[in-house]
Amino acid sequence: MIRVLLVDDQPLIRRGFRALLDLEDDIEVVAEAADGHEGLALAREHLPDIALIDVQMPVMDGIETTRRIAADPTLARTHVVILTNYGFDEHVFNALRAGAAGFLVKDIEPEDFLHSVRVAARGDALLAPSITRKLIDRYITRTPHPGADTALKELTNREREAVALVAQGLSNEQIADRMVISPLTAKTHIHRAMTKLHARDRAQLVVLAYQSGLVIPGDS
Repeated sequence: MIRVLLVDDQPLIRRGFRALLDLEDDIEVVAEAADGHEGLALAREHLPDIALIDVQMPVMDGIETTRRIAADPTLARTHVVILTNYGFDEHVFNALRAGAAGFLVKDIEPEDFLHSVRVAARGDALLAPSITRKLIDRYITRTPHPGADTALKELTNREREAVALVAQGLSNEQIADRMVISPLTAKTHIHRAMTKLHARDRAQLVVLAYQSGLVIPGDS
């Protein structure tokens, strides 16, 4: 069962998402909150698998809420998905840097919304290749991470290769095909890289891969 926390200051938005999620046999909404402060408290109480968090809220916004969830060891298994009205922008990028696994635009189709919740619950990043390109072009190349290249030296050659392929938007199955290994081995390489780099999820691997120079914009 996928346990979901909804955090949004608009009751109508929360009710709409809850109505969709409540129809699914494998998803349970464990709590709702109207701001980040309340959402953080409920996250610590219910330990959800997914926290769907609005990026702009009163009291505590989605970026700070994400940062606090990411810093809390008791919430290590909680994947944050940012909700936004505007698509990819600087607020979303800052949320990704804070530890979010990805983002969803609120006018998303219901089927795509449910699919995305399940993808995030598996620990995969909600970053399509087109979004990754925007991430790189608009923000990553402007905000280098001085320690990223040093951290990558802790990886084995195969782990570095796997991280580079994650940064190009490939799934575990595609990475396995490219590296001529099993999907399970690909997943293991990625998991070990995340552990060594202290990355919560694949979205942070993407940021680190480009900020360190492991992957250069335009690589394919």
